[in-house]
Amino acid sequence: MAPTVDDLRNEIREAVGRYSRVESTGFTKEALAAICEELGYDVGPGSLPPKSEMRAEIRSRVGLADDADPESAGGAFRKADLEAIAEALRDP
Repeated sequence: MAPTVDDLRNEIREAVGRYSRVESTGFTKEALAAICEELGYDVGPGSLPPKSEMRAEIRSRVGLADDADPESAGGAFRKADLEAIAEALRDP
């Protein structure tokens, strides 16, 4: 059976040292920042960048987008996005 979106999100959370969640929920800014760091993108000190910027950078780093443009990157991750992110975190 293929993993669900919730399964993929939890796999990604655990891969970056976050806790899995029982309820279905998107990524927090902190979880997105942890994913960015794991993929080699330094979010910098202080306040975190906007979610759209971090999602765009993640998509770019795992090969889902040519650049990290938040305007064209889209919103929340879809299942195909989550599968690519999970795969990238499995094989760093």
